Amino acid sequence: MERCIQLANIGRPLSAPNPSVGCVIVKNNSIIGEGYTSPYGGLHAEVNALNSVTDQSFLHGASLYVTLEPCCHHGKTPPCTDAIINNNIKHVIIGCLDPNPKVSGQGVEQLKEAGVKVTVGICASECQKVHRQFLTFQSKKRPYITLKWAESADGYMAPLVKKSNRPYWISNIYSQQLSHKLRTENEAILVGANTVFNDNPQLTARFWYGKNPKRFVLSQSGNQSLLSTFDDKASAELIGSNMIDFSQPVTPQLCDYLVKKNISSLIVEGGRQILNSFITENNWDEALVFINDRALNTGLSSPKITSVKPEKKAILNDCLHHYLNNK
Repeated sequence: MERCIQLANIGRPLSAPNPSVGCVIVKNNSIIGEGYTSPYGGLHAEVNALNSVTDQSFLHGASLYVTLEPCCHHGKTPPCTDAIINNNIKHVIIGCLDPNPKVSGQGVEQLKEAGVKVTVGICASECQKVHRQFLTFQSKKRPYITLKWAESADGYMAPLVKKSNRPYWISNIYSQQLSHKLRTENEAILVGANTVFNDNPQLTARFWYGKNPKRFVLSQSGNQSLLSTFDDKASAELIGSNMIDFSQPVTPQLCDYLVKKNISSLIVEGGRQILNSFITENNWDEALVFINDRALNTGLSSPKITSVKPEKKAILNDCLHHYLNNK
C-alpha cells in the first residue's frame, strides 16, 4: 500500500477533479503490475495497473492493492470493479472508502458479490491524506482550501507604501518554488481585487513544472479590467456582486460557486481581508505561512491563526509554519 501511495502522488494533479489513485497488483509475493490515474478523462489506476501486466494470465488469482475504493459506475470510463472481476482478481485490498454517493461502499459490495475477497482500511490515514482534496470535496461539498501568505519576522505582509505595483517579495526563491509547486497541485487560486491592483501578479506556476491553476479574482466592484493584468497561460475569471452577496458571509458563497465549477481544491493567496474571512468563518483546511528572518517594523499586518498550533520547518532563511485545521 505504501507503493500505491507513491504512485498516487505521481498522478497529481493532472487527474483532477478525479482523485489520483495508486494501484499495485501482487502475485506470489511479487509486484507484477502497477499504475496510477491518468489525466482527467483517461483510464483509472486499476485499469492502468491491469494493463501493465504483459502476460494477462498472471492476473488470475492475483491480489490488487488500491488507495481508494474502486468505482462501480459508468462515468468517462467503465467501472473498475468490472475490470477487476473480469480479470479474476482474488483479493482486493483498499486503503479507504470512496464517499461519492455513486460508490460509497457499493464498489466493495459488487466485488464481494462476485466472490472477490475484500479488505478495507490498510494504511487508511495515509490514503485519506493523499486523497484529502477529493474526500473533502465529496464529504463537505466544498473545495479543499489552502491558505498561503508570507510575512516578516515581526508579522507584516507588506509595507504600507510601495514604489511600484509589483509584488513585494518577503519570502526567498526556495519558498517561492514551493509555492509554485503548490499551485500545480491545486485546481484553482483566489485573490482579491486589491492584490491584483497593488501587485499585478501572474498567479502561474512558472517556477515549477506542471499546469497552472485556474485564476479567480474576487471583486465587489466587478471591474473586468482587473483581468487585463494576466497573460493567456491560464484561465482567469472575475467573481463579482452578480455572483456573491457581499452583505452576507462571503466564503460559503465562494465555496458554493466553485463547487458548481467542479473545483475540488483552492489556494487562497490574498489579500489580508480575504484570508481573514476564510479564517474567521472557519472555511479552510491547511495554511502555509512563510516567515522571513527580517523585520519590516511597520506595514500591513498579517492574518493570525490561533486555533491550532503549527508545525515548523526551516527553508534556509525562511521558516515555514504549516497549520492543519482538524475541525
